[in-house]
Amino acid sequence: MYMVRMLVKRAAGIVGCDKQQSERLVIAVNEACMNIIQHAYRGDDTGEIVLEILNNDSQIQFRLTDFAEPVDLASVKPRDLDDVRPGGLGTHFIREIMDECEMGHLEGGKGNYLRMVKKLAN
Repeated sequence: MYMVRMLVKRAAGIVGCDKQQSERLVIAVNEACMNIIQHAYRGDDTGEIVLEILNNDSQIQFRLTDFAEPVDLASVKPRDLDDVRPGGLGTHFIREIMDECEMGHLEGGKGNYLRMVKKLAN
């Protein structure tokens, strides 16, 4: 996960994000990767995750792809914040940090993707 965090931080800096925004993007992508390991790969941290980072003048986009069994998309939602207990806040953080979030299944029946977009200040 260290390499993922460093790559996201560097990409955020390249597109002009300040330190705070860079750190928030690192949190979102890290949480997304941890959710993939925990839920898609059922705790197996050897499962493959592909990270693509794209940008243009107005946004930076992160696309995570796994090759696990399709996840039940209806079950992926933030838990109630009144439910105080450890864990389970990853999707909440992701949705709070990112401007767009899209999940889906890969064509062919195996694998999932998560596309996260953060709009950049001009």
